[in-house]
Amino acid sequence: MLKAVLFDLDGVITDTAEFHFQAWKSMANSIDIDFDREFNEGLKGISRIDSLNKILKYGGVLEKYSDNQKMALANSKNAEYVELLSELKPDAIYPGIKELLDTLKMEEIKIGLTSSSKNGPRILDKLEINHYFDTVVNPALIENGKPAPDIFLSAAEELGVKPEDCIGIEDSESGITAIKDANMFAVGVGTEEVMEKAGADLIYKHTGELEFSGLLHSFKQTIS
Repeated sequence: MLKAVLFDLDGVITDTAEFHFQAWKSMANSIDIDFDREFNEGLKGISRIDSLNKILKYGGVLEKYSDNQKMALANSKNAEYVELLSELKPDAIYPGIKELLDTLKMEEIKIGLTSSSKNGPRILDKLEINHYFDTVVNPALIENGKPAPDIFLSAAEELGVKPEDCIGIEDSESGITAIKDANMFAVGVGTEEVMEKAGADLIYKHTGELEFSGLLHSFKQTIS
């Protein structure tokens, strides 16, 4: 029985990827590393410190920085990102998401946020949809980030539901892998080839196609 739907944030509910790109690029440029948007795609869905390590490795200076120095770099990136978030408005919610949240509430299906972003609550507040969520998992308390299933398992525990009674919605390969490894039904939003490779159970090209009846039908077919 479907009891909860768990949402990623960036690329599913809204898109702050451009803000992340600008902030990471600014930080990287400050230490003489440059990267393009293609490289930035590999930073989606992973934690802040993991993203930083990928950038430092890309620049060939991973061993140059101590843990304290890495933390300072990550904090500088986040400070710029938070400043950019001031531009975020409720109309930045992706098509179909508000309607889906409304229906889930009406159907008494629990709703969770399973984002790697520590700024999740701030973003939900800026979008004026924080009241929909029964839990927002704090990624700082999760031992292993995506593609590990930890954040999804934590959400299920916080909501008091079994993993097999949950749907997870993601737009990244690492996110879909995490959902599947948590023994949940995985809905992928994005490129069909990428989502299929990751093992998504149901694929949509964009959020405007998301509809509760379709999700429920596919979920029931899979578990029956």
